[in-house]
Amino acid sequence: MVLPLAVVFPLLQLWFGSGARAYATKGGTTVKLDRATVVGTVSGSVESFLAIPYAQPPVGDLRFRLPQLIDSYNGTINATSLGNQCFQQTKTLPTGAPPEVLRNALPLVSFFTANPNVTQSEDCLHVNVIRPADVHANAKLPVLFWIHGGGFADGSNAMTGYNGSAVVERSIEIGEPIIFVGVNYRLNAFGFLAGKEVQEAGIANLGMQDQRTALRWMNKFISSFGGDPKKVTIWGESAGAMSVSLHLLLNGGNTEGLFRAGIMSSGSTIPTGDISDLQGTYNLIVDQVGCSNATDALACLRTVPAQNILAAANNTPATTSFTGLAAPYMPRADGTLITKAPQQLAVHGKMANVPVIIGDVKDEGSLFSLASFNITTDEELIDYLTTYWFPGSSAADLNKTMELYPSDPAAGTPFDTGSANAFTPEYKRIAALQGDWFFNAPRRQLLDRFSFHQPMYNFLSARGNFTGLGDAHGSDLLTAFRPGDMTDYFVRFVNHLNPNGLHFSQPFWPRYDPITRLTLQFNDGSIPVNVTVDNKRREGTDELFKLGLRFPI
Repeated sequence: MVLPLAVVFPLLQLWFGSGARAYATKGGTTVKLDRATVVGTVSGSVESFLAIPYAQPPVGDLRFRLPQLIDSYNGTINATSLGNQCFQQTKTLPTGAPPEVLRNALPLVSFFTANPNVTQSEDCLHVNVIRPADVHANAKLPVLFWIHGGGFADGSNAMTGYNGSAVVERSIEIGEPIIFVGVNYRLNAFGFLAGKEVQEAGIANLGMQDQRTALRWMNKFISSFGGDPKKVTIWGESAGAMSVSLHLLLNGGNTEGLFRAGIMSSGSTIPTGDISDLQGTYNLIVDQVGCSNATDALACLRTVPAQNILAAANNTPATTSFTGLAAPYMPRADGTLITKAPQQLAVHGKMANVPVIIGDVKDEGSLFSLASFNITTDEELIDYLTTYWFPGSSAADLNKTMELYPSDPAAGTPFDTGSANAFTPEYKRIAALQGDWFFNAPRRQLLDRFSFHQPMYNFLSARGNFTGLGDAHGSDLLTAFRPGDMTDYFVRFVNHLNPNGLHFSQPFWPRYDPITRLTLQFNDGSIPVNVTVDNKRREGTDELFKLGLRFPI
């Protein structure tokens, strides 16, 4: 049994009340964009220009096509209200977990949940531009380009937790003003449909293509808003951070001049394989919308109602379902945009030689493991892992992993909680495995390979301590978007390519190197920030990364 998120969203709005008012209006402002006038709103020290289209609406025959950049504007653009969200795959919370755990999970799940007050549509390719008020067109402010999370299946720049206005306000307060840009990109089956037909048509990874197109739009037009196209930092969380890692690795590390730095919060390279591996999902979508007998199934998909495609997508696993993060809608190797499997690129490819911040929360896997409570024995766990997380592997392939991640609750997630939170004999073990497989292992691989060559800064967020979940996935954003000390480090990084900036009063964040592994840790309690060493479960994360390379999802 599952609990629809629509039922619990009123509680989320109470939690994020300030975020929901992020775009409250008190007056008007305008910007000249090409031959058009963009009408925005003013709220205190911040101006907002919302839902500016960067690509032609991907509707009709443009559905399942590469995005078409809008390179000229005329007339008046009303940018005073949030624009359409891209169609969202429905997520549900499992009800098998203790009620207090589900209740405490709501604020975190909100980061991956659509805004119920904003329409969903295919016509959703737009950006929100948030800037300090009264900025001159020649100000050349640095830009923070935000890519939202949501497992590549849901999320938007209209989500209540992503308070870009608060980030800009904080940048003004600390004397480091920036412009914040939030992007929408196609999701689930609309943006990440896989299969050989998709590959042959050259329309793979459309959501990634959308993001890249929005960056090209920024390069052309952000100067109209007072931004400097040469000072763009791309930042994402979860799926957004995984997107950032790919932008760093695309084109042999060639940024095309689209950005000069990257921030990855809870995500880096993902253990996915080739786009042809998801043929079954393509066939299911085609069959469920009635296109299986069509001569050209893709052409047929462009003619069926969008709601039918969404309904079919909702019949495939989400990241909150039993399979966890082994979900179908993620970037995969297509031979063109993504030339190799993402983690193969991380091992054998080149990364853009730019400064990078990367980090995780302490208990990444707990939130995604709440639907696996029916796994209670070692045998059931091995069957689960070989079926969903490491397809094609055998029990023998997992021997070392099972030893490094024992069933002892004291070794599992939430970490450092002893025997507490052991809701089932395998829950904490699965949560530890999932967090290290999908987050910590690839992050450490990127750091160890590239930090000798370029500035990289590593962090760990140990804040939140939600019942049964610990410092769970998404909990760092409660600091980053509130905002807090993490925001200050990020803003200084956007300005100076160094989180310590030119003048700082907070603890010094040392550059990472693979020998000392120094890491900035954000804590609850009397010591909010300190420098630690990133060395816990090293052997385990190394083994999980190797498994992900051998047996991608």
